[in-house]
Amino acid sequence: MSLINTEIKPFKATAFHNGKFVPVSDADLKGKWSVVVFYPADFTFVCPTELGDLADEYADFQKIGVEVYAVSTDTHFTHKAWADASETIKKIRYPMIGDPTGNITRNFEVMIETEGLALRGTFVINPEGVIKVCEIHDLGIGRDAKELLRKVQAAQYVASHPGEVCPAKWTPGEATLAPSLDLVGKI
Repeated sequence: MSLINTEIKPFKATAFHNGKFVPVSDADLKGKWSVVVFYPADFTFVCPTELGDLADEYADFQKIGVEVYAVSTDTHFTHKAWADASETIKKIRYPMIGDPTGNITRNFEVMIETEGLALRGTFVINPEGVIKVCEIHDLGIGRDAKELLRKVQAAQYVASHPGEVCPAKWTPGEATLAPSLDLVGKI
């Protein structure tokens, strides 16, 4: 069963955010658009490139009312140690959630049980706490924050414009489609 259009499951955790340890729960993801990005582990190779890319684009996510959350099965203490040790991770301004029990990772169905690590899972969640985008990559395949931003913008557009859909490569300001009998076979 797909997680698309399902409500996120309850969770409570601790995040490393702007130099502090802060509580985070499913309630924090409701009332605004959220992006939850799962990654395998701190102190690894592809992960810092992805998280750094998200850090570089974070202001653009914030401009459209989106909070980003990074999650791994590491602890919040490990997230702090990584930020202390890495210039790339130090520039992150979004919460880094520790999930050492794997509960959140399992809730989003991205746990690699044999390794205790998360797959590269990306989830866009609407203000009602419903998953609108779900993308899962194998460990060696990195993601692109600009493409993620475009997907969030498309999800927001569709949510605020009933009856319209966004075609491939759509960006804000471009034409959308209004599905109808007249369009069948003409696209």
